[in-house]
Amino acid sequence: MEYHKPVLLEETVRGLDIKPDGVYVDVTFGGGGHSREILKELGPGGKLYAFDQDKDALQNKIEDDRFTLINENFRYIKRFLRFYGVKRVDGILGDFGVSSHQFNEAERGFSTRFDAKLDMRMNQDSKLSAYEVINEYDEEQLKKMFYEYADLKNAPKLARMIVTERKEKPIESSEQLNDLLKPSLFKGKENKILAQIYQAIRIEVNQEIEALKDFLLQTEELLKPGGRLSLISYHSLEDRLVKRYIRSGLFKGEPEKDFYGNISVPYKKVKGLVVPGKKEIAENNRARSAKLRIAKKL
Repeated sequence: MEYHKPVLLEETVRGLDIKPDGVYVDVTFGGGGHSREILKELGPGGKLYAFDQDKDALQNKIEDDRFTLINENFRYIKRFLRFYGVKRVDGILGDFGVSSHQFNEAERGFSTRFDAKLDMRMNQDSKLSAYEVINEYDEEQLKKMFYEYADLKNAPKLARMIVTERKEKPIESSEQLNDLLKPSLFKGKENKILAQIYQAIRIEVNQEIEALKDFLLQTEELLKPGGRLSLISYHSLEDRLVKRYIRSGLFKGEPEKDFYGNISVPYKKVKGLVVPGKKEIAENNRARSAKLRIAKKL
């Protein structure tokens, strides 16, 4: 099995408009597909730094003097690049979400297909796992999580069922959670809704929305003028944040206008939204919800 098939490979790397002697960052290394493509475009004087908080990704490290792999969350991008003496870069690539490897490793607990301990940690050293979320969050916290991260209208019912069940015994596995919730889900849509439930738990466990915001805010300082962002999102929450930040430099509200009615924004979008074609989706089902946005630093 391939560790992870990169999505929109050519389009994402092309979006960086790579300079042979430039400095680039792949903040979601995974199987290294995007990084290998970037290295093909770099000359002897170029440099690529990659981030991945999952220790499993370290086995895919690329042996190349121009490449450095950093085993950390991309929300700390500025701190760790400075550790390597890097203050400004020419481009940053991000392919967010869960890798194929993480979904297919049953014991990681990301997939509804396998019976496994409730885990879902991308960083396996993290103290917060799906077990703590399901067994320790109060009803209001669970309800908010299902509303915000999965847009589930029956969030109150789901939260109440979990809290009631765990009073009798802890909910320790995905099979227990599935068996508990499935009877309350719409017939014929159980698997789809379960996937949304797991998505919400995973986002909470890994603090994905907070991490994305932290990361985006740092890109403005890190990128040189003319530098590029090339970012792939897989669900509307992520894509909305990326889209708004590229458009206005904010996550909510609108940028302030000066005396003359002009606004100052950090980025200019390059082309429009890029999505995979039918051929790529047929070859890689994970690509079906991918949305690529490219921006240039002003």
